Amino acid sequence: MDSGNTAWLLIATAMVMVMLPGLALFYGGLVRRKNVLSTIMHSFFGLALVSVVWVLVGFSLAFGPDANLFGVPGLIGNLDFVGFVNVGLTPSTIYGSTIPFVLFAAFQLMFAAITPALITGAFAERKRFGAFVLFTLLWSLVVYSPIAHWVWAADGWLFKLGALDFAGGTVVHAASGVSALVVALLIGRRVANGEPMEPHDIPMTVLGAGLLWFGWFGFNAGSALAADGLAANALLVTNTAAGAATITWVLASYLHKGKVSVVGAVCGAVAGLVAITPASGFVTAGGALIIGLLVGGLCYSATLLRSRLKIDDALDVFAVHGVGGMFGALATGVFATTAINPLGRGLIDGNAGQIGIQLIAIGATIAYATVATFVIIKLVNAILGIRISARDEELGLDLSTHGEVAYQS
Repeated sequence: MDSGNTAWLLIATAMVMVMLPGLALFYGGLVRRKNVLSTIMHSFFGLALVSVVWVLVGFSLAFGPDANLFGVPGLIGNLDFVGFVNVGLTPSTIYGSTIPFVLFAAFQLMFAAITPALITGAFAERKRFGAFVLFTLLWSLVVYSPIAHWVWAADGWLFKLGALDFAGGTVVHAASGVSALVVALLIGRRVANGEPMEPHDIPMTVLGAGLLWFGWFGFNAGSALAADGLAANALLVTNTAAGAATITWVLASYLHKGKVSVVGAVCGAVAGLVAITPASGFVTAGGALIIGLLVGGLCYSATLLRSRLKIDDALDVFAVHGVGGMFGALATGVFATTAINPLGRGLIDGNAGQIGIQLIAIGATIAYATVATFVIIKLVNAILGIRISARDEELGLDLSTHGEVAYQS
């Protein structure tokens, strides 16, 4: 066991945890003031809920030895690690050979917690709290854990196929983004009654974006599982892509609307962070720059299309995380180079076949997340009902659900 690697991953785990309150502030500032507490609660309570679910069974389903489900290998883990049994203090021979296995599991816990929290932006201001809890529980087990097993487990079928996803372009962002779109379509549009749907606190959103940007260094660089050159490069390219995407989103917004949008700047930064996530352990700074420059305009265009189609994905989860994650996964197949990681050989290194593998990973993630999320939503609606009443929606979830208000005046 290496004390330096262990210390770094302890810090990286804490940094990823900080992304949850960062997301809470980011989303909280974007909703109307009567729903800010309910929006923040989604991220905070989701962290608590998934923390328990992950220890009980989620980690085992994601990273346990393959269950060979229905005689098909590579789909889901078995129950060897239920309750963190056999998740010990010594290194694993498979996952992080120089860090405690329990630390690897804790690091992965934070990924499992933030992924369903991303989806909450799609149904902000109109979903029952009980329905949110049941949805998060089921989605974490039925969608997140299996896809994590496919891509990151040593015996997952996409891992064996050679799909490249360093820190979650498919597992985290494509899966949550597509699921958010499904939820938004099924739950329906918010009741406006002539009320503007504008962000109530943009400084709060900027603060949240800053915490996300900071935490993303742990998200991506921590995925190296060591304090080494690969982690250093991941940190650099993460920052580079975020900066480039911020610039292109702001430029696209200015050319379209004639104003320099602060909300646009932070959304651009998040889009860049999303897109570089799968590529961060495989690309150079030059590749990250191109990825960031392209994804800023791409995700901005996706928000315009969403608006034109009148889909009420309240906080543009699909446009930023879904589109950004899919683009990043595909771009990994283009810009991955053995100069950074011997396991990553993409188109620029003469391996055009990697693009096909990335497309298979993207397609499988989209298909499974779409169908599974549809079934989960229908089930939750049948058991609890998804949507609050029109009266409660007009009053706001802070009062109608929590009996509290964020501001006294």
